[in-house]
Amino acid sequence: MLHKAHQGRDRKTIRAEQKIKPRNAQGSSEPHKGTPERTRNNGTRIKHDARGMNTAMKQINEHIKQGNYKQVYLLYGEERYLRRQYRDKLRKALCEDKDTMNTHFYEGKNISVEEIIDLAETLPFLAQRRVIFITDSGLFKSGGEKMAEYLSNPNDSTYFVFTETEVDKRSKLYKAVQSKGYVAEFAVQDESVLKRWIAATLAKEGKKITETTVQLFLSKTSTDMENIQMELEKLICYCMDKDVVSDEDVEAVCATRASNHIFDMINAIAAKQQRQALELYYDLLALKEPPMRILFLIARQCNMLLQVKELKSKGYDNRTIASKMGTAPFIVNKCLGQAAKFKTSTLRAAVEKCVEAEEAVKTGRMNDVMSVEILMLSVL
Repeated sequence: MLHKAHQGRDRKTIRAEQKIKPRNAQGSSEPHKGTPERTRNNGTRIKHDARGMNTAMKQINEHIKQGNYKQVYLLYGEERYLRRQYRDKLRKALCEDKDTMNTHFYEGKNISVEEIIDLAETLPFLAQRRVIFITDSGLFKSGGEKMAEYLSNPNDSTYFVFTETEVDKRSKLYKAVQSKGYVAEFAVQDESVLKRWIAATLAKEGKKITETTVQLFLSKTSTDMENIQMELEKLICYCMDKDVVSDEDVEAVCATRASNHIFDMINAIAAKQQRQALELYYDLLALKEPPMRILFLIARQCNMLLQVKELKSKGYDNRTIASKMGTAPFIVNKCLGQAAKFKTSTLRAAVEKCVEAEEAVKTGRMNDVMSVEILMLSVL
C-alpha cells in the first residue's frame, strides 16, 4: 500500500511482539559468528564472538561511535530486520529526541521527489540538521534521476536515509549515493551467523542451546530474522525456569512456517507419497493459509529447484549459486538435495503449470482449493 509523506514519529503499526529487541552480550542485536563450545551431556553448545558482524554493520556502528556521519545512507537488501534496525540506529544518532520539526518520513512509490527536494533546501529549525527518511520508494530502480542530480550538491544541513529492498546498481541514484554517502547491503544471513545470533540472544537471558536444537529451531523458523526474533521471545518465556533449551521446548512452542510445509510437501511428492502431500496441504488450509498463497509458495519452490539444478549443471559451486540467487548457502544445499529427485523437464513443467493454475482460478474456470490439489497430483 502506498503511503503519503508524514512528519514526526513513524506511524507504521508495529505488532507488539516485534517490539522485543533481542540483544547480544555486547548490548547490540547484530548476528555474530563464533566457535562451538563442547559440553559433556548436551552436545555442542553454540558460542559467539564479534567476528560475524559484516562490514556494513561495522562501518555504520563506527560512524555512530565517532559521530562522523555520511550525508546520505542507503540501506538495502532482503534482510528486513537488519535494514530496520540500522535505520532506527541512524535515526537515534542523527535526530534529537522528540524533534518532529526536523525529522521527516516518506514511504511508497508515489512520493513527490520535488517536495522532498524543497524540504531538503529548508534550513533546520533550532537544530544541527534536518533528516529525511525515505522507505521503499523504488527510486533506485526507476525515476530517481532528479534525486540523483540534487544529491550531487545537497544542502549541507540535510541528511538522507534511504531504505529499499531492491536497487539497480547501474542507476544514477545508486551511483550518486555511493559517491556522496554510504551504501550498506543487508543480505539474508547464512546459517552459522544465525546460529550465533540465536545463541547470543538466549545467552542474554541466561540460557544455552545445543547445535542440534538450534538446527531444529531454524528448520521451523527459516532464515527470516524478524520471525526468528518473535519465535525466540516465545521460547524464552516458555523456558523461563530452564537453563538449557531442549528439542521438546522448540517443538512445544515454535510454529513451523508455511514455506517449510511446502518443502515437506514437495519431498512427499518426490517420494510418490501423494497422501502425505495432500495431508500437509490440508494442514495448511486448516491453519487458514489461503490456497493462492500456497500455490505461490509451491511455484516459488519449484522455480528455486529449477534454478539451482540448472546452475549446478553449469559447474557453479553452492556459494556462487547462493550469491546469484540472493539466498543463503544452506538453503541452496537443501534445494540441491530436493532438486536431485526431479528431472529438469519436470520442474520446468511444474513452474508452467503453476502459472496456468493461477490463471484458471483468476478467470473462474476452477476454484482455488481444487486447483492446488490437481497441480500436486498431476504435475509433480
